[in-house]
Amino acid sequence: QVQLVESGGGLVQPGGSLRLSCSASGTIFSINAMGWYRQAPGKQRELVAVMSEAGNTIIADSVKGRFTISTDNAKNTAYLQMNSLKPEDTAVYYCAAGRSRAVVVLRPEYWGQGTQVTVTS
Repeated sequence: QVQLVESGGGLVQPGGSLRLSCSASGTIFSINAMGWYRQAPGKQRELVAVMSEAGNTIIADSVKGRFTISTDNAKNTAYLQMNSLKPEDTAVYYCAAGRSRAVVVLRPEYWGQGTQVTVTS
């Protein structure tokens, strides 16, 4: 089993920045990709970004140019750097992981508990 723990959420003004972290533990040898999803109130959960162990990424169009995903394999941690935040970025952000980038995109095997990001003036 793999455990994912997110941190770094909070309240920020429009135009501000936040960095989310996701620390993985457990049978991490089974993970080859990590990513981020978000779910706003009344909306479906959506993919934000995913990165494979080889560094190949997918970024949602809605955040492209503002959000960056990165991983530190030595620390078993994934990050989501969020810049130029907008009120519509308000959501619960979930870390996800799986055996491949395709798995994380289609049906992640592991989920974190989520961290709230609120963008408001």
